[in-house]
Amino acid sequence: MSVLDLTAFARLVEVERERFATASPFPHVVADDLFDAAALRAMAAEFGGTADGWTYWHHVNERKRGLSDRARMGDATRAVIAALETPAFLALLERLTGVPGLLADPHLDGGGLHETLPGGFLNVHTDFLSHTLERTWRRELNLLLFLNEGWEPAHEGCLEFWDAAVSRCERRIEPRFNRCVVFRTSTTSFHGVPAGVACPPGQSRKSLALYYFRDAGHALRLRPTHYVPRPADGPLQRVLIHADRMALRAYSLLKRYTPFGDAIVSKLLRKL
Repeated sequence: MSVLDLTAFARLVEVERERFATASPFPHVVADDLFDAAALRAMAAEFGGTADGWTYWHHVNERKRGLSDRARMGDATRAVIAALETPAFLALLERLTGVPGLLADPHLDGGGLHETLPGGFLNVHTDFLSHTLERTWRRELNLLLFLNEGWEPAHEGCLEFWDAAVSRCERRIEPRFNRCVVFRTSTTSFHGVPAGVACPPGQSRKSLALYYFRDAGHALRLRPTHYVPRPADGPLQRVLIHADRMALRAYSLLKRYTPFGDAIVSKLLRKL
């Protein structure tokens, strides 16, 4: 059996494409049970099979880890990613979103496997909008696939979508097993997991993150991840978020223009 039910996804595209365009607070769709459950269980099991190659994002605005090196991923993970990079799938994504010329990312820049342990979080932000390495590539879409079987509301970890003014959360999406979220990325697509993760010790919030791009045909200005405070954040938290955002911008410039990459920084952040 294919890891992804393309026929079911094609039906969803026809039903949801108009609602996708008008969804609030920005275009998005949430779909359940498109993937073979056994394949996703095997994929979730592979999180513990790779000790090396993880990037640790431990700083003011997030605390989680990620794996983007395909060579270090397991067979089930690579099979799911491959299914989400086929021309047939990209064509359906284009029809759903109205974005032509989509490109899958061979580098998995910032994407791949993501894992958040209890106490981890991701502050509200908009994503980097130009590829770190492919300088003419503009980021258009995010796809998130959740791998958390038996996830309960008390475990928190909801993906939050905020309005353009970051004045209120307009939607919370539980990271349930076999749930897929696709959304447009822009300067106002504010999202995150700011409430954090509260699952029991020994468990974690697991997901696959894939980003899709278009070739703009010219070099793009670097637009790093842009973190913002929520209305309830106090003065000190606001200062820390801003300072961390400036540090991230400096790091993004180093990553684009020098050999200074995730592996070096991760070794430092892992100790925090």
